Amino acid sequence: MNPEHSWPIPPPGGWTADDLDTLPNLPPHTELIDGSLIFVSPQTLFHSRTVDFLNWQLRSLVPRGLEVVREFTIDIDRRNRPEPDVIVCSEDVLTDLAQTRFPAKAVLLAIEVVSPESVDRDRETKPLKYARAGIPHYWRVENKDGRAVVYVFEREPASGGYVATGIFHDRLKVAVPFPVDLDLTTITAKRQRSE
Repeated sequence: MNPEHSWPIPPPGGWTADDLDTLPNLPPHTELIDGSLIFVSPQTLFHSRTVDFLNWQLRSLVPRGLEVVREFTIDIDRRNRPEPDVIVCSEDVLTDLAQTRFPAKAVLLAIEVVSPESVDRDRETKPLKYARAGIPHYWRVENKDGRAVVYVFEREPASGGYVATGIFHDRLKVAVPFPVDLDLTTITAKRQRSE
């Protein structure tokens, strides 16, 4: 008989960014939002394919001095350590293979692929926190009738908030933060198997 699982009880004031590295038995990809632990639900095939696609495609396009990393936490502040699906950051922060997070100031682009359970966080909570932390670019990817749609945002320096700079349905073509031209239809296209 398996012992019943017990959930960690938060301390007064909630968890901190440092707690995320020391709490035992947390599920993979646990995030910290406003001092609360956020456990990720099982991901859809769309989510998995989209994250893989963006990770590998951006790795082939990213300029020297930048690195593409998937599913890695960002230190926003003491009570917030979200985990975007894909990050483009300065390679200067890749200091140790045992590191578990990057400082927000080193992140150039944060990408979230929306899941049914993450809609509010990915549309409202996380973009606000990323913008306040000074992350210049944010992309949100959603599944619209079986096709990937990418919503692109850039941080406006005067207000400190994101402004929408484009909505891309079949092809993502942008000049910033670096030139990107991707065929989004390949994410959900059925793969041909050779016999």
